Amino acid sequence: MVERKKQMTRDKVSRLVNWGHWFAFFNGLLAIIVGTRYLSSVGYPETLIGWGYLAISSIGHFSFLAFIVYVVFLFPATLLLPYSKILRGYAALIATLGLCILLYDTVIFDDYGIHLSPFAFDLAWSDLNALLGNTSYIATPIGIILIELTAANFLWKRIEKIEKKQLGNKVIAFIGICFITSHVIHIWADANDVTQITRFDDTMPLSYPATARSFMESHGIDGTTAPDKTYQTKSKQLNYPIAALQCKAQKQQNILIVSVDGLRADMVNPATMPFFSQYQQQNKQFTEHFSGGNQFNTGMFALLYGLQGSYSDKKAFEHTAPVLTQVLSEQGYHQAVFMPQDNADELANHAIFDGMDMHLSHSDIGSAQTDIKNTELFIQWQAQQASPWFSLVNLSATKHYDTPIGFLGIETVKPHLSLKPAEKVLYNQYRQSLFFIDQQIQQLLTNLDDQTLVIVTGTHGQIFSSNPREVNQDLSPANVKVPFVMHWPKTTSDTVNYRTSHYGVVPTIMGQALHCNNPITDYSSGYNLLQPSEKSWVYIGDSSTFAIYQQDEITVLGRHGKYRIYDIDYKKRLKRKLSAPELIQVMREGRRLYNK
Repeated sequence: MVERKKQMTRDKVSRLVNWGHWFAFFNGLLAIIVGTRYLSSVGYPETLIGWGYLAISSIGHFSFLAFIVYVVFLFPATLLLPYSKILRGYAALIATLGLCILLYDTVIFDDYGIHLSPFAFDLAWSDLNALLGNTSYIATPIGIILIELTAANFLWKRIEKIEKKQLGNKVIAFIGICFITSHVIHIWADANDVTQITRFDDTMPLSYPATARSFMESHGIDGTTAPDKTYQTKSKQLNYPIAALQCKAQKQQNILIVSVDGLRADMVNPATMPFFSQYQQQNKQFTEHFSGGNQFNTGMFALLYGLQGSYSDKKAFEHTAPVLTQVLSEQGYHQAVFMPQDNADELANHAIFDGMDMHLSHSDIGSAQTDIKNTELFIQWQAQQASPWFSLVNLSATKHYDTPIGFLGIETVKPHLSLKPAEKVLYNQYRQSLFFIDQQIQQLLTNLDDQTLVIVTGTHGQIFSSNPREVNQDLSPANVKVPFVMHWPKTTSDTVNYRTSHYGVVPTIMGQALHCNNPITDYSSGYNLLQPSEKSWVYIGDSSTFAIYQQDEITVLGRHGKYRIYDIDYKKRLKRKLSAPELIQVMREGRRLYNK
């Protein structure tokens, strides 16, 4: 009798386990349906290969998530409480909760471009009314739990019939094949840079597709192909500018931007840069100016597009030139860029310099010699111009602590900063390169017509480290705060002490020099430099790692929502929560130029 009871219990548990597997499979199908909402954010595939990958990836991924929920929450309950009525009700509640979380994640992803995390939850909680703007958040869970209870009872009553058809192994095999195949295809796509597939990498929650690039590179294999510049990463269309530009070509003035890589704001003084220091005093200087990033590509993107760095890695901008250069071209400006070949290579697949003559230099001797070449090329080019012109001259010796061979520099001094011995060496070598760059700036500006609009600034700042990873990850003021001097014809010298950024360069030129009447928000994330910004924050970085500079603190955020908050000098980490209202503005600004 006892043995018979044990056997009956085992049979009951076995039936419940089988039922649980089919219930998990059913919820995997529901999760796939809910997961289609992510496509409204990232866009639908536009090729058969994209649709095929998305189909098998969704089947494998969401079925796997449903199975994990079953193993964690339902399977232990099946063993502890093998009572079908209790288990069916409990399973329906768990499944409803899981689908509601998935639905909420689709809302968060659509609004902020990130998945649920402690950071995202804090952000969303402060913006709850905007996210849940109707009563559907009440009706939806009720509808889901009714579906779950119906499905749980339906499957329980028919579990024996389903088992007789022996479909379980076939379904498991099919899901397993989809799961493995999706990862194998992604390995191939990652190795060959197939953006129709890799663009979905961050779409699904808890998705970590297998890659092969690091393995291939470690074995000296180059598996990449030329990027597909015609493929759009989103079916959401880039709306840049938001409205057609209304610009009136009046009296045209020449425009020169001199951008120096690694130019720190706190290192410009009469001893290191005598000409530039005097030039600052004679023109309009901005003492609280920030680049758009801590690297060349983000700093240059902010300078010429006037958009925050979260747009900089979007594929749409690989074939969308800045509105600034578009308008300059329409108004008959001859445009030219003078920069090191290495810097141009970083933006080789980008449309940032489209429509501009490229004058690129390279020297095996060092970046200082390259800067000398570019300075000479610009002087020759400028002397030949008859029509209005716009030019960007990019110098990079300071970034590499470089000076020409035989260069007579300045004396070594005690650093004004607290530095380690190796950093002190870099500090004084940096001063030598500043002294050299000062001479190049003098040559560039000395023979210019006084009616030329001139901007001299840093592409980004500099920290005293020879570790590239440390330099690229550092978002401190030393690495992003740069000098900014503007010579505006027929204006007096002035010192501007309110906070400004590279995002304001495009609106200033467009409004003041090119006489465009559109609202600045039609084409830029910035404000006119001649007026204090209404924003209480500045975005610095790209879409993966960035900092939000506020009035009294700096918030640094990583790709997966981890954040750290520092004081405004970046010297002390603060134990406080992020300021959600500003972060909400940041997230929305980074998606504002896309139509749904």
